[in-house]
This record gives sequence, C-alpha cells and structure tokens, in this order.
Amino acid sequence: MVERKYLAHYIDASFGGTTAEYVRLGKDLEEYNEELNPNISSIINIIGEKRVRNQGYDVSASVSPYFAEYDENLSTKIFDIYNRRLTGDECRTSVVDVLLKPPTTEGGNPTVVWAYRRAVYISVDSVGGNTEGVQIPFTINDEGQPVRVNFDPTNNTVTPITTG
Repeated sequence: MVERKYLAHYIDASFGGTTAEYVRLGKDLEEYNEELNPNISSIINIIGEKRVRNQGYDVSASVSPYFAEYDENLSTKIFDIYNRRLTGDECRTSVVDVLLKPPTTEGGNPTVVWAYRRAVYISVDSVGGNTEGVQIPFTINDEGQPVRVNFDPTNNTVTPITTG
C-alpha cells in the first residue's frame, strides 16, 4: 500500500516567472483530491448494444483550507489574484504530481517513481476565515494534458524528459 504522504503535489509559485518555484501543497490539508470529472456519454444503438464514449476530463482540485503566510510567494500571488480580481494568463501556472517511494535507508531520500507536470489556472474561492488565521482557499483547474518530467525532490526542480 502506498502511504498518502508519498503522492506529492507541487505548484509553481512563480506563475510563469523566469525560474519555477515549486512549493509542495499539503501543510494544512487533511485531504486533497484531484477530481477527474470525466465527460462520459453512453447510448444504446439500434441493434441493442451499449456504446460508451469517454470524451475527456475536466480536472480540478480544491486547496482548502489554505492559510496565508507573510513573505511566502504562493500566498502573495494568491492574494494578488484576489485583490486585483485577475483572470486569464495572470492566473496561469503549472503543477507537478509526483509519486515517491520511501527511502531504502534510514535518513535517506525518497526516490521518484513518476512525475507529471501540467498547465493550470488558479481561481480564488474566498478570503477570510475564523480565528485560526486568514484563509484564502483556491481551486486548481487543468488547462492541458499532463507531460511526464524528471523531478528532483531535494530541490523541487523539474526538467523535461529527453529522448535520444
């Protein structure tokens, strides 16, 4: 069984900056699910057969709660989207989903089983919260297809996979 902590989700807090800054989501999250929302249609044709078609996915994920932090680039950008009511490409970034394998030695680093990056748009859901702190939950909406990449978990960097 794969423990949940080994399925990691990173978001680029630079939002298209010259150098990506992948930040791991989950510090305050007890649960995080990427909802695939498949577009499925089915018919029964004139000869009595059931035909099913998968016409794609409308993937989204809710990051809630998300507590704002001073001097943290992701919080700064999420507040910018909220305060300026940004839309379009100003809300575009990328996420990387990574499946890690536990270290084989005590104190060792986990190894990457696979990593996929995809372009996404961020939409702010609300701002406020209770006395725990300022919450600014947001939704991640996929724009494109996932692309397999190399991911280095020691410094959270992504490089394309090159084929020779």
